[in-house]
Amino acid sequence: MENKKLPHDHHCGMEQSFDHMPDPDAFAAAAELFKLLSDRTRLRLFWLLCHCEECVLNLSVMMDMSSPALSHHLKLLKACGLITSQREGKEVYYRAADTAQAQALHHMTEDAAEIACPK
Repeated sequence: MENKKLPHDHHCGMEQSFDHMPDPDAFAAAAELFKLLSDRTRLRLFWLLCHCEECVLNLSVMMDMSSPALSHHLKLLKACGLITSQREGKEVYYRAADTAQAQALHHMTEDAAEIACPK
C-alpha cells in the first residue's frame, strides 16, 4: 500500500502506519479463527478445554450434546490449532493447545464474558 497519500493530514502519524499496513489477505487466518469462535458452543467447549483434559463421552455430557455433534466441534477446533488430542488406549483426550494464541483467546474469552477460571 506504499505511495498512497491520505486525503487529510491530521498530524497523528497515520500515513506512516498506512504505509506499513499488511495486505488484506494477511488478516484471513485471524478472520477465520474469529468466525470459528463466533459459535457459542465452540467457544464454551474451548473454554472448558482450557481448564481440563477430557474424553468425548464426558465432554458430551458436560456440554449436553451427542458425541457425534461434539466431535464435529472438536474437529474444527483442532484443525485451527486451538486444541490438541492424545490417545490412551481406546480413549482420546482433548485439551487446549499450549500456545500463546490459545492462551490469549482463553483470556480474551474470560474478559469478554466476564467470567473467571475455576479455582
